[in-house]
Amino acid sequence: MTQEVIRLLLDTLGEDKVFFGESVKERYHHIWKMDEPLQALAVVVVKNVEDVSFVLRICNENKTSVVVHGGLTNLVGSTETTGNEVVITLEKLNEIIEVDQSSRTITVESGVILEDLQMAAKNADLLFPLNFGAKGSAQIGGVISTNAGGLRVFRYGMTRALVLGLEAVLADGTIISSMKKIIKDNSGYDLKQMFIGSEGTLGVITKAVLKLVESPSSRVTAFVAFDEYQGVVDFLKYMDKGMAGTLSGYELIWGETYTCMTSPPAIAKPPLAQEYKYYVLVEGLGSDQEGDQKRLESLLEYAFENEMILDAAMAHTESDLEWFWNIREDVHVIKSQCNNDQHFDISLPIPLIGDLIEQMKTRLLLIKGVEKVFPFGHVADGNVHFIIGKEDTSDSLRETINDVIYLPLQAIGGSISAEHGIGLHKKKYLSLCRTEAEIDLMRRLKKCYDPRGILNPGKVL
Repeated sequence: MTQEVIRLLLDTLGEDKVFFGESVKERYHHIWKMDEPLQALAVVVVKNVEDVSFVLRICNENKTSVVVHGGLTNLVGSTETTGNEVVITLEKLNEIIEVDQSSRTITVESGVILEDLQMAAKNADLLFPLNFGAKGSAQIGGVISTNAGGLRVFRYGMTRALVLGLEAVLADGTIISSMKKIIKDNSGYDLKQMFIGSEGTLGVITKAVLKLVESPSSRVTAFVAFDEYQGVVDFLKYMDKGMAGTLSGYELIWGETYTCMTSPPAIAKPPLAQEYKYYVLVEGLGSDQEGDQKRLESLLEYAFENEMILDAAMAHTESDLEWFWNIREDVHVIKSQCNNDQHFDISLPIPLIGDLIEQMKTRLLLIKGVEKVFPFGHVADGNVHFIIGKEDTSDSLRETINDVIYLPLQAIGGSISAEHGIGLHKKKYLSLCRTEAEIDLMRRLKKCYDPRGILNPGKVL
């Protein structure tokens, strides 16, 4: 059966699109694991939606599993394979089809890299506001299939809020195309929503129409220090009101994480002393650079004089902006301080973050094998990340750490996945943030869209 699938793919698509045998091992399944050869029955480099449709039809008829590869930046095992799957790679499905300045939309194929999409929008004096650290590698198909978040969700929303139209292919090869540029469309079920955040388990995304916004002409940024978490919460409300709708980023970095990010081998030097418990990186995107800068300065002065903050440093130049944001985004510095690392991406109610994260840190550091704990996150939308340094990669240590992070979330209405998805690594804990009825409905939807279960098997559910 497996050789028959390869033969059918080769006969129609040709050797320039279908790779098998030793050539498969020249590829990898994750951008951070390039030294681990890919295991797959075959890799198909698709170049259009018809290619995707054909591959899925053949695989569905022969009950052969399919895993889609994009930028391979996911953190939950969504692109892992066992060796029995056909991998569809979207690297050649990478055309930026149109930037429509009048409707403020961009139409792209799913293999377009996020940073390239951002640049195309910028060249048209528009902004695609979704932004996160892996933008130079992540492809828009993966971004949509995980409903990615990032640094500006507080103002612009998750990926879901930016998708107007979508083209996707079902497991049997059926092409579902709703490539509309309109914002309002209540003509029946909004089917595109089923593919957004489904992690490739319901269909393969091939094209999208995405919403753009006017490009801001000003950008103001500051680092602010606190010793009490309640001060972080109060300052968020103060800044959101004071910046009159221009607040776009509010990134929280715990003291130990800030020290790591601003000490050798990190290149960045600390803009504020390494003596505080919490640091917040504030960003505003507006339309008046001089006026917005003065307003931020005035807000910070008032906050300091009224003891709302302990210290602050403003970015005055483009190099300052780059310096400040490099501190927040350079997670590789944290990883370099860990013998082995384990990542987390959780959501919880904003008022509870301070106490609960302190409890988690205390419990984690009592675990034999845990060496370091580095929390940081997008506090304005309740999203906290952890990078945990540990002695080894044993299953027992990993699961002990998982329990400390995940188990408390059920009682407070939190989530085990704020923006990274469920994939393979988190599905064991899905019931902590979804009811039995919800999970049952997910299974029924999966059965409806993919009756033979060929799409990204073993992931999410």
